[in-house]
Amino acid sequence: MIAIREPEEIDLLRESGRIVAEALDLAERMISPGVTTGALDREIETFIRDEGGTPEFKGFHGYPASICASVNEVVVHGIPGERELQEGDIIGVDVGVRKAGYIGDGARTFPVGEIRDEARCLMDVTQQALMNGLAAASDGRHLSDLSNVIQTTAEASGYSVVRELAGHGVGREMHEPPEVPNYGPPGRGPVLRSGMVIAVEPMVNAGGAAVRTLPDGWTVVTADASLSAHFEHSVVVTGNGVDILTLSAAKREQLKD
Repeated sequence: MIAIREPEEIDLLRESGRIVAEALDLAERMISPGVTTGALDREIETFIRDEGGTPEFKGFHGYPASICASVNEVVVHGIPGERELQEGDIIGVDVGVRKAGYIGDGARTFPVGEIRDEARCLMDVTQQALMNGLAAASDGRHLSDLSNVIQTTAEASGYSVVRELAGHGVGREMHEPPEVPNYGPPGRGPVLRSGMVIAVEPMVNAGGAAVRTLPDGWTVVTADASLSAHFEHSVVVTGNGVDILTLSAAKREQLKD
């Protein structure tokens, strides 16, 4: 069953989303050559706790860190550690926050210093796939309408969407119904209704769509070692589209430009 959130619940989800967004802004300011993924994890956990939240990922099914830090060919669930970021890397940072019982979940992929045009294009297309997908979501439309737009946006540029992983509903739990695939024909699946809250998160590979999981049981990488990018927003469905809960004030202003 897909939950329909009351306005007071959406306010709480918005607060958790704000912390996620500002934690990602913090990551953006920190990321540079020589910074370790472990340092990012520590600083973001401190920020989340200072804001009255808790890092939702930490301890989730035994996950050992507060963020996921996924570098280059890592699609998602990269475990932070002593790895130093190198000039030309790209890194996906995924953050989950629980505050007052409600969860925010969001991710962005960042460049490390100067990156190749190919990497920049992959990031731009993945972010555009997310925003195009969100533009296809509103009360009365089918869930797969946004899935189809994400897929067609990515594939129009010659990229592949990961099929083994998907977005999800979000609320009191990090993974709630419905599953939100990043591919498929339009006009299928649940009909979106105002008050539904979903996390939409295209994972787009520069090469093939296949992925595999490393022996640590968490880290998902592209099977062909190609680059991968990941962007995610938690949003509430409205009668006029969606309201993005994981946009910081700074990023919201940039979207107006």
